[in-house]
Amino acid sequence: MTSTDTSTQSGGTAGPPAGPGTESGSGSGRPSAGVLLLDAVRNNVRQYGMLVALALIVVLFQIWTDGSLLLPNNVSNIVQQNSYILILAMGMMIVIIAGHIDLSVGSLAAFVGAAAAVMMVKHDMPWVLALVLSLLIGATAGAWQGFWIAYVGIPSFIVTLAGMLLFRGGTQILLEGQSIAPFPRGFQEIAQGFIPEMGPYTQYHNPTLLIGLVVIAFVLVQEWRDRRRQLAYELEVLPFNLWVLKCTAIVAAVVAFTLTLASYHGVPVVLLIMCVLLIGLGFVMRNAVIGRHVYALGGNKAAAKLSGVKDKRVTFMVFVNMGLLAALAGCVYAARLNAGTPQAGINFELEAIAAAFIGGASMSGGVGTVLGAVIGGLVLGVLNNGMSLVGIGTDYQQVIKGLVLLAAVGFDVWNKRRVGS
Repeated sequence: MTSTDTSTQSGGTAGPPAGPGTESGSGSGRPSAGVLLLDAVRNNVRQYGMLVALALIVVLFQIWTDGSLLLPNNVSNIVQQNSYILILAMGMMIVIIAGHIDLSVGSLAAFVGAAAAVMMVKHDMPWVLALVLSLLIGATAGAWQGFWIAYVGIPSFIVTLAGMLLFRGGTQILLEGQSIAPFPRGFQEIAQGFIPEMGPYTQYHNPTLLIGLVVIAFVLVQEWRDRRRQLAYELEVLPFNLWVLKCTAIVAAVVAFTLTLASYHGVPVVLLIMCVLLIGLGFVMRNAVIGRHVYALGGNKAAAKLSGVKDKRVTFMVFVNMGLLAALAGCVYAARLNAGTPQAGINFELEAIAAAFIGGASMSGGVGTVLGAVIGGLVLGVLNNGMSLVGIGTDYQQVIKGLVLLAAVGFDVWNKRRVGS
């Protein structure tokens, strides 16, 4: 059985089934490149819109700061400065897709950072063991909250609000109201370090160039596989020349980013961690059964349950994942500060939620991508960095970020109404 996309006029007949890369309509044959391009943009309007917005913000502040924004040291600083928010945003996007919210991630990140500080500084625990135990603490905290939400039926807003208060108080108790420092150098390298240099001396960081080539090869292979899969299922694809243009733009962006990092100290360690998370979580949400179940629950919980989705188990696992990522973010933040502090994690949950919604999440659930959360987080991160470089005060920065969030969600509501009409 084949799926066709036909359109008929009153009294007319449907055209022949659409073949690969074609669609039927008032006329036969392959649609123009412009039509397919517009369709692609329309179907991915939120994600493409945020990419365009990010590019415009970068260009604006690059001009406004006389080229300071894209200096190699500042690009590395943007990555490291926003790493913990991006990690939280990936997990928060999955939570929102499932139709829930998590207000406790900032406090949980602070609690785990405090626990890591106590283990390493006061008990002289090896930093690797402290890191593993910290991640287990985060996963356990996520499982605790997931139990109340999934199996007891308490709304996630209430459970995570209680968790926010509980973990914030726990942080104060662990640290006794004061900061604990310093950490072992290996632990600091998680957030502050770069991959070491290898090979002969060049003007660029050799391992970073190699990583860039691997990324380019991976992206091109993935794009080609996706195109072949779409053609095999007789789905619409971009014309070959537009597809080549898209791949060229991606390669150009990767090359520019790689050369920028390679001209400084190379790839930050935390960037590698985020890339592994992005690829892993993206694959799970796009290809794994549990990822499809998360989308199904957020889109229509009743229908998902009737289809055999184990809603309680899926919800439980979503919050375990969020707890684990919050723990990792807490360790990254503590490593960057080289201290466990009582004030850590304040407003992290709001930044993560804002990044998810700017990146394409919907209040009704069932919509969004992990990559979109990263794009949303980068929009906020570049805004913060750019406004600081030009001397805009933190008071005005908060106003601007609030307006950006409101505009993103307002655009989502408008787009839904337009599609529905």
